[in-house]
Amino acid sequence: MNRREEIVDAAERLLERAGPEAVTMRRLADELGIQAPSLYKHVAGKPEIEAALQERALQRLAAALESAPDLPSLAAAYRDWALRHPRLYEIATRLPLARDRLAPGVEAAAAAPLLRVTGGDLTAARALWGLAHGLVDLELAGRFPPGADLDAVWAHAMAERVAPGGGSGAAG
Repeated sequence: MNRREEIVDAAERLLERAGPEAVTMRRLADELGIQAPSLYKHVAGKPEIEAALQERALQRLAAALESAPDLPSLAAAYRDWALRHPRLYEIATRLPLARDRLAPGVEAAAAAPLLRVTGGDLTAARALWGLAHGLVDLELAGRFPPGADLDAVWAHAMAERVAPGGGSGAAG
């Protein structure tokens, strides 16, 4: 493992422990037991670290989704990954995506499973991602009432989607 990867690993630990606001160059240096200026020998600054964390999140999310055979299982895998990794999910989905700093193909690989289950319909894929993202965000924020059957909410949301090809209808 190279020093840059060690820095990103430390940033991920900070992120998971205390959230995105905790990932500062000073705290990162403290985590690594070095002086903050030493970090700049290996990374250009916080934007590079955030982009590296976004890239990791997208790669891991893509891996979690790639074997889902249909929309309901894909939605379940998306929700499960987000709930198990809320801070990585947050940095990948609530900050502007640093597309210019991501490795080629990372964003496309993360989108591929959703495009596959929507038959390549980009509009449907984007609408469903927005729906799933909104549901996850509400769940992570504790915005549903106590006792709400979130499994039923997810099942309903995925059953009432726009079918590939334009018309509306249930997922098949």
